[in-house]
Amino acid sequence: MKRNLFSFLFLLSFLGACTNNDQPASKAENDIDAAREFIRAALDGKFDQARTYLLSDSSNIHYIDVAERNFEKADSATKEGYRGSSINIRNVNPVNDSTTIIIYSNSFMNNDDTLRILKISGQWLVDLKYLYEHDLDTMKINTPKRDMLK
Repeated sequence: MKRNLFSFLFLLSFLGACTNNDQPASKAENDIDAAREFIRAALDGKFDQARTYLLSDSSNIHYIDVAERNFEKADSATKEGYRGSSINIRNVNPVNDSTTIIIYSNSFMNNDDTLRILKISGQWLVDLKYLYEHDLDTMKINTPKRDMLK
């Protein structure tokens, strides 16, 4: 009987260790909820939790790793400033039924940032690379063309 009890407890602890921690504890109900949960986790320094709301691709993983390293290097006053800040949603722009662009800031730094939220397989996920790459096309200098009709 003791052997069966030991086997049962071992199996139970093994199954508990095998749970999938890649998914958020509760799915975001909508695009704004996904953005808010992601931002709050990042502001609090809970990057493992923030990753559960992240679209997992190499660029996004790189960007969140950099953000985590920067947060860890910050002094305690800065970390506490982020943790104590509130999220200010400035603009919500639904592009289509599966893509939303959200402009937000936090009350500590008060700088506007932009996130793209995508609905993939029924789950709302943050595309963090949009924050860093969306303005690249606006950096091109358009030189006016000479009007040949004049």
